[in-house]
Amino acid sequence: MTAYLWTKSAHLLFVMAWVAAAFYLPRILVNLVEVGEQPAVRARLVLMGQRLYRFGHVMFGVAFVLGLVLWLGYRFIPDYPTMVGARGGWLHAKLALVALLLAHFIVAGRWLKGLDKGRALPSSKALRVFNEVPVFVLLGVIWLVLAKPF
Repeated sequence: MTAYLWTKSAHLLFVMAWVAAAFYLPRILVNLVEVGEQPAVRARLVLMGQRLYRFGHVMFGVAFVLGLVLWLGYRFIPDYPTMVGARGGWLHAKLALVALLLAHFIVAGRWLKGLDKGRALPSSKALRVFNEVPVFVLLGVIWLVLAKPF
């Protein structure tokens, strides 16, 4: 049980780090649109965004591997609890929302990478709406994990 709790704690830590990146990357895009033509500020924001995007991918990868251990560890680790049960539909819904959050993160990263190719970003207003999407998706994930409604 101790291994399970350490694995779950580490999973939550890396998930929080990834979600922080997923929350902040769209905000950097908003700042890029609003900064105008100030080359030094733009360059700094692009660099911050690139580093954050790489960091987010690493955090997601570690969280994903730890999540797999939590999900399937009972098959390989003696006395490891399982979260797979008769009522496991909540897990599939949660994974669908996590995939949506990952897609959102990747879209933000693609927009950031497009700046190097001269592509324009969406409007400030559109990016502000885009910036709020992860909050609601994460709320759904948290509710599914805590309530396990189905």
